[in-house]
Amino acid sequence: MLVVVILSCSAHEKKQEVWQVEHKGALRDIMHKGDISAKFLLSELKGRPNVYALGAVEKLKGEFLILNSQPFVASVVDSALAFDTTFNKNATLIVYAIVPEWVEVKVPNDVATYGQLEQFIEKAAADKAIEVDEPFPFLLLGTPKSVDWHLVNWKDGDTEHSHEKHISSGLHGTLTDTEMEILGFYSDSHRGVFTHHTTNMHLHFITEDQNLAAHLDDMTLGENMVLRLPKTTGQ
Repeated sequence: MLVVVILSCSAHEKKQEVWQVEHKGALRDIMHKGDISAKFLLSELKGRPNVYALGAVEKLKGEFLILNSQPFVASVVDSALAFDTTFNKNATLIVYAIVPEWVEVKVPNDVATYGQLEQFIEKAAADKAIEVDEPFPFLLLGTPKSVDWHLVNWKDGDTEHSHEKHISSGLHGTLTDTEMEILGFYSDSHRGVFTHHTTNMHLHFITEDQNLAAHLDDMTLGENMVLRLPKTTGQ
């Protein structure tokens, strides 16, 4: 007797994506508990392909960005920027994903502010069949009109944390008309974990000439910028 088994998936069942966001550490623990101890060894990502990550170095002695498995760890040494391109540091906060493929979306020129970008990314992701109630990574490429940035360099022994003190503790400034690559993670359910309490995004960037990598605090977009979203199994 021939038995035919038919398997079906519920229309409401989430797709299994080829990528998944992972994170260690939490902003709320840094801000409210002063916990800046190591939560993750960057060396655990060494040798893995297609890694995209951002976060803060142990003891808040710098910030890092990993683009397609290439680390850029930025810190302040003698009041100047220093780069480490190894996996030798530890993270007090990290969010990362393995993304084998991306799809491109042109950012409309009327998307100009940080808030407008946040709204556009959510809509563009939904249009590309990404589950927007789950965290996802994205890339933004082009030349913003301006970017406010900082590179944290926390004073040893200081236990009173605030976003303003993090900005002023190290290097900070504004870039204008500078080509860059921006890595971001979007989530509407991780405020106080890997996004600040006023936003659903956490962004780091590196300039095209690789002279600066840092945390992105605010921005005004330029024209003809490109958004890259992770390719889903349904695309």
